[in-house]
Formats: sequence, C-alpha cells, structure tokens
Amino acid sequence: MKILYLETSSKNCSVAISDGEKLLCVCEEVSENYKQSESLHTFVEWALEGAELSIKDIEAVSLGKGPGSYTGLRIGAASAKGFCYGLKIPLIGVNSMESMIEPFLDQNYDLIITLVDARRMEVYTAVYDGISGKELYPTEAKVLDENSFQEFKDKKVLFVGDGASKTKEIVQLANAEFNNDIYPSAQYLLKKTLEKIKNEDFEDIAYFEPFYLKDFHGVKKKQKSEE
Repeated sequence: MKILYLETSSKNCSVAISDGEKLLCVCEEVSENYKQSESLHTFVEWALEGAELSIKDIEAVSLGKGPGSYTGLRIGAASAKGFCYGLKIPLIGVNSMESMIEPFLDQNYDLIITLVDARRMEVYTAVYDGISGKELYPTEAKVLDENSFQEFKDKKVLFVGDGASKTKEIVQLANAEFNNDIYPSAQYLLKKTLEKIKNEDFEDIAYFEPFYLKDFHGVKKKQKSEE
C-alpha cells in the first residue's frame, strides 16, 4: 500500500511517502515562521516526484494529528481530508508525539518524555516506555515547576522536543538527558500507521478534527477609543 504522510503540528513541515514498510521519500524543513501554508503542497509534489509516483497512486493518507500549532494542524487536516475525499481513500490519524520517540527507542532509556513547547511555562507532554514505546502517561498540557516529573527521578529519562530547553532550566533530574532539536516528522508515522491500517482503525473523514488538546485563543484586537 502506497501511503502519504503529513506532519504539520510544529515548526517542521514534513511529508513522506512509503510503499508498505519501505520509506520511499521524505521532504521536510524546520522553519521558525511556520511555513506549512506555503510549503506543504509543494513538499507533497516533491515527495511524489522523488518516489516516482502520481497522487493517484496514493492509497491512504496518514496525518500527525497533534497536539501542536493550531494553525499548522488546521492546514494539515484540511489537506489530508482533501486528498482523502478526492481519491476516496482512508485517513489515519496518529498522535504527533509518537513520531518524536521513534528514533530513540531501545537506546537504554527507561522513559522517553515528549515536550512540545506551549505558551509561557506550559508544555504538551506524554510519557513512553523507552524500549517498547508504549504510552505510560497520556498526552496532557502541563505547567512546569520545580516539582514536575520528580516521580521519575530514579529513572534514566530522555526528554525530547522543543520544550526541552525550558524544562531543563526548571527540572532537576540527575539521570535525565534533554534533546531540544526534535520535532514531529512524517517519516516516523510509518510504524503506527501500518498498525492502524492492519486493524482498520480509520478516521471518519467528515467529522475528523485534529488533537488540539486545548481550545484556541486568538488575540483580540484593541477597540479604538472614540474621541
């Protein structure tokens, strides 16, 4: 099965294509300016070209469904739905956190904790077994303080994600390592996607919404005072 993967929940706009378990092409770029609206469809075209496929060859779309950037998730979801509607193919949604832990599994860590930077001292976080990748604590929004993650002080822990640097400043854990340069990537959605396809765990395209975790709060425009 030829699968298109989209991951737009972070600063990394990421597209990948696989033929079953074989990864054919990856096209991604980390940008401080969140360029998903400009880059996503171009990256899809480049990935298809690199895989020597046309869009009509795609048999399923997998989307990193968040949590993360509200606007990025909206763009990714709209694109994924569009492809699935147009091609009449299934949509698979995968927690974006899962793609962050994949490169570090089975590397002698007891736990891998994902940290997606949110506003101020808040992060989106989840805790996974360092060997199997099994989710031990589900994704939540967490406000950091000096007591955060202290229940894991006797474990060898790897913190990954763009929220790792501010976590390192606050949390003192003797056996912890921090990797701040990790973002969700489409190429690491592959394993979980194939599991979901095998179990026919597909999203309802008409009603699918990304995993926002929190409601969006826009910036209110100041009202002009009348003189």
